[in-house]
Amino acid sequence: MKKLMLSVVMTAALCTARVLLADEHDHHAMAATAAAPTDVTVTGEVLDMACYIDHGAHGEKHAGCAKTCIESGLPVGIKTTDGKVYLVIGEHKPLNKELAEHAAKTITIKGKLVSRDGISMIANAEIVK
Repeated sequence: MKKLMLSVVMTAALCTARVLLADEHDHHAMAATAAAPTDVTVTGEVLDMACYIDHGAHGEKHAGCAKTCIESGLPVGIKTTDGKVYLVIGEHKPLNKELAEHAAKTITIKGKLVSRDGISMIANAEIVK
């Protein structure tokens, strides 16, 4: 019986070690797939990402709705003149209060460009005045 219990404990320990090693390996693999952050300055239209992704809403006709959506906390982004769209956040916080007044308007922001799995974001963003 003692040998059986020891065998069960050893098997459980080996399985746990394999899971922990696999988790760490996956974490490092995921980190390696992200592009290194680079400083950027971009100019474009401030978007409410929910309406833009859902039904392509943007521009002056959508300004009122975009402002409401951004003020309510929905994700905010910027669409550059070359058609690229970026999610925009501040330094580990939303910029919705600052960007709502610029809904559907063209502004310039600077920050750190980061990308993962096809999604691009400008982090630590600041409005260039």
